[in-house]
Amino acid sequence: MLSPTQIQQFETTGYLVVDNVLDADRLAAIKAEYSVLMDHLYANWHGVGRVPDGANLDFWGKLLAAYSAGCDWFQPMDISLPGEQIQLDTPFHFGPAVFDMVTNPRLLDMVEQLIGPEITSNPIQHVRIKPPSTTLRDTEIRAHITTTDWHQDRAVALEVADQTQMVTVWLAITDATLENGCLQVLPGKVGMLPHCPKTQTAIADGFIDPARAQPLPVKAGGAVIFHPLTPHASLANQTDGFRWSFDLRYNVTGQNTGRSHFPDFIARSRTSPSAELHDWQAWAQMWHAARTRLATAPQTPIHRWHANSPACA
Repeated sequence: MLSPTQIQQFETTGYLVVDNVLDADRLAAIKAEYSVLMDHLYANWHGVGRVPDGANLDFWGKLLAAYSAGCDWFQPMDISLPGEQIQLDTPFHFGPAVFDMVTNPRLLDMVEQLIGPEITSNPIQHVRIKPPSTTLRDTEIRAHITTTDWHQDRAVALEVADQTQMVTVWLAITDATLENGCLQVLPGKVGMLPHCPKTQTAIADGFIDPARAQPLPVKAGGAVIFHPLTPHASLANQTDGFRWSFDLRYNVTGQNTGRSHFPDFIARSRTSPSAELHDWQAWAQMWHAARTRLATAPQTPIHRWHANSPACA
C-alpha cells in the first residue's frame, strides 16, 4: 500500500517510484514465459536459415542474434496489436504470467489508492526490451526498442480520453539504471502540451526544458507510476546488456480508454466483483477477436498530432 506521503508526492509531482511491486516468483514466471516464446521464435527463424544455431545461446543471446539478423521479436512479444498494418496473422503475446502481472493485487492496490476502486485495464500497454544502443540499426525508431522521446501519456491516446482518470504503471523486469536507459521525468502535472511526429510522437520543441530532467533508476520488480500529464522520456542504453520493462495503464471503469478499438477489461471492482476478469485465456481471446475484426476494417488512427501543426513548424 502507498503511504499518505507517497500519495501526496504523486499528487504534487505526477510520479512515484515504488520498490518491490512484483515479487521474485512473478519476475521468474515472466522471464520463463518469454524464454519459451523466444525459443519458439528462434527455432522457426533458424529453420528457414535466418539466424545461426542457438544451442549455446541464452535468452539474451538469441534476442541479440535475432535483432542483428533483422528478425522482429518485438511484435511477437508485445502485449498489444500495432497501431497500423494489422493482419490476420499479426503476432502478439498474451500468457498467464503476463496476465498475473497485469492483475497483480499489490499493483492494483496502489492504482486503487490513486484513481479509486473501479479499475479497468487499459489496452495502451507494451513490452519494452531495449538492446544496447551500439547494436541498434540506424533506421530503428520504435520507442519500445530505442530511446523514448519526451511525451505525456495523455497525448498518445485519442482526444476522447482527455478527461479520463488514468495512471501509467511502468514495471522494471531488469534493473533500470542510468547506464542502461532508465526513465527520466520533469516533475509536475502541466497542461496538455502540443506534440509532433519526431522519432516518435513527442512534445514540440520549446515547451519543456530537458535540462531539468530527473532520472528514475529502479530495481527489477519496482515500478514508476505516472500521471498522464507528467512529461517523461528514457535515456539511451549505454551498456552491453538489455533493459526490460512493461508499461501498463489503468483507468476508471466506464471512462474512455483512448484506444477503444482495442479490448479492455475490468481488473478490479469493489461494487461488482463478478465483473472482474480472472481468466488469461479469455483476455487472449479478446485480442484474437480484435485482430480478426481490425484486419478486415479500415485502419483506426491512434495518433492525433500532425507535422503541419503550427507548433511543429
